[in-house]
Amino acid sequence: MPESTHKVSSPYKVSDVMTHTVVAVGRDAPFKEIVELLDEWKISALPVRSGEGRVIGVVSEADLLPKEEFRDDDPTRYDVLRRLSDLAKAGAVTAGELMTSPAVTVHADATLAGAARVMARRRVKRLPVVDNSGLLQGIVSRGDLLKVFLREDEQIADEISRTILARLPAISEVTVSVAGGVATVGGRLRDRALVPVLARAIRAIEGVVDIKVDVVRP
Repeated sequence: MPESTHKVSSPYKVSDVMTHTVVAVGRDAPFKEIVELLDEWKISALPVRSGEGRVIGVVSEADLLPKEEFRDDDPTRYDVLRRLSDLAKAGAVTAGELMTSPAVTVHADATLAGAARVMARRRVKRLPVVDNSGLLQGIVSRGDLLKVFLREDEQIADEISRTILARLPAISEVTVSVAGGVATVGGRLRDRALVPVLARAIRAIEGVVDIKVDVVRP
């Protein structure tokens, strides 16, 4: 995460927090190699790349588990019909057969909020970061998206002062302090109608956990 306040700007992009060194496999990578890589790098999924380097899928622990799950199981007809995909993966031996495709990806210039929404909607823990040609640039995980909450309180307060309070002359008598990521707005404010506008703007600052407003009329 950036440390100096003059470099800080909101919203953060995926490129600010993503991991640039990515472990990936080709479609012909064997099952055991995939398991070994996941264990070695302590990760839960690997991007799968085509010969030219484009991301064509992702193979995760969930894709590998059916091989163990159905090892000694004799599924009923109902289970077979309901879980054809899992049964097929139980017999798969390469990344191309195991992977979930097409891959759910994100671009480096996407906002962290946008990436978080994609993860939530698609129920994935990490996203390959690709360029406009689909070439792999990095990977972003849930943990990476939470890095913004590691920002120093002073850094957050400085950004709120510079990017919000300083640009609104009507709230020149308003002050802000931040403790534990919670921004407290105090001082004097003539127009109470500005309170929800101010609150929304501050809440959009990366790293803000919550906001408290304690202003009075002049």
